[in-house]
Amino acid sequence: MRYLVLVAALSYHLAAATTPCQSLATLALPHSTVTLAQAVPAGELTLPPGAVPTFPGFPAPSFSKLPALCRVAATLKPTSDSEIKIEVWMPASGWNGKLESVGNGAWAGSISYRDLATAVTAGYAAASTDTGHSETTAAFVVGHPERLIDFAYRAVHEMTLAAKAVAAAYYGTSPARAYFNGCSTGGRQALTEAQRFPADYDGIVAGAAANYPTHLQGAQVWTTEITNQSDGYIPPAKYPLIHNAVLEACDALDGVKDRVLEDPRRCHFDPQAIACKGPDAATCLTPAQVEVARKIYAGPGQSLFPGLERGSELGWATLSGPKPMALAAETYQYLVFKDPNWDYLKFDPARDIATADKVAGPVMNAIDPDLKPFFKHGGKLLMYHGWADPGIAPENSVNYFTSVEDAAGGKSKAAESIRLFMVPGMGHCAGGDGTDDFDKIGTLAQWVETGKAPDHIPAAHKTRGAIDRTRPLCPYPETAHYKGSGSTDDAANFVCAAP
Repeated sequence: MRYLVLVAALSYHLAAATTPCQSLATLALPHSTVTLAQAVPAGELTLPPGAVPTFPGFPAPSFSKLPALCRVAATLKPTSDSEIKIEVWMPASGWNGKLESVGNGAWAGSISYRDLATAVTAGYAAASTDTGHSETTAAFVVGHPERLIDFAYRAVHEMTLAAKAVAAAYYGTSPARAYFNGCSTGGRQALTEAQRFPADYDGIVAGAAANYPTHLQGAQVWTTEITNQSDGYIPPAKYPLIHNAVLEACDALDGVKDRVLEDPRRCHFDPQAIACKGPDAATCLTPAQVEVARKIYAGPGQSLFPGLERGSELGWATLSGPKPMALAAETYQYLVFKDPNWDYLKFDPARDIATADKVAGPVMNAIDPDLKPFFKHGGKLLMYHGWADPGIAPENSVNYFTSVEDAAGGKSKAAESIRLFMVPGMGHCAGGDGTDDFDKIGTLAQWVETGKAPDHIPAAHKTRGAIDRTRPLCPYPETAHYKGSGSTDDAANFVCAAP
């Protein structure tokens, strides 16, 4: 089988050398129009100003190292009100014979150019969509119910079909494998594909999946509500105080003091331990702040959504600021109550989440545990989530993973097709003190193409671009155990084992 894959890949390389990119301008795709077919020399890609969003703390992306590629853009109109933009980037030579589609973040509204660049540089034909709109808020759904469906699931599926056709036209043969890679909203897109369109992909990476938005965004609104309903607001200057107290209490529970909790659920730190014994001060929490911290850890209730884990405190401003995260509030304003003036301080978790389940859940939620159709054709699902995620409670991924195991007939059957890797100390999709740098798509591809499920994933932590720690990431519920000798910054001195 591996020989056949190699032969197929070599034939794709030959095809890439003889098919002109510009000829794709007249390519006929169902309910679609090709708007650009451009041969781009190596390192010469140019994009309009503002096409690539910038984020605080992250350098602006550089496309100077991109290989020569064929860039195709198209507009897809599966309904009269649809306006789905996609781009497909294909290496002019050295194609590995595969397609990698990449996911979006938040409300999407733009092509994921950074991720397209990563995929095409690795030799993949790569695809991305704006999900059918250009707005960065949920206002695009007003008067456009079909565009909500496009955002929820249709745009990615339509992009997938179109991207496969574009790649086949350019290379003269269809991709041998198709993979999807997304985190957060992209993680929801990933699980949606596995559930709704099981034949689209051979392998799927789903990171920190926002797959239960009616409950997730409800829990996010609730966290801001309980933070601001009383005098319990915790100023960001106190986050390190709480975080350091957590580490002092629990860092050594896994046998290694490294400012990372291998499994924070073993930590039972109570914020009361740093309660003020007198007036409010920078070195303690007031009684009201103690209660808010406790509620953040607990969440609105396990039947609704889990709370954040101990170790996530440095990122609490995401949900515990003076106003709700925009994505969370807009979900209820525009998708649930259809009232842009809806007041989050009147949010009732049990009542309003139930309403959201009825109104928005059927379109938006991706919680179906029955992935047997996806698994039946050999599909593999690799999930990951940072234990220190301050935006999406990590146990949400654990809950979905275990539900899939149950639906598949138990752990042993599911292990052939789905693996979850919880990343100690990692924040939302990346960042934090944990080893957040690991090859997700390479691990998935090896699993799909060899049939051998990963028993660990090599991972690294970098400071200013230099690796200063390596660790194995372990398939849940296993964790990394220190062997007892050697550097605790060297993965060779750890083994994955049951907790």
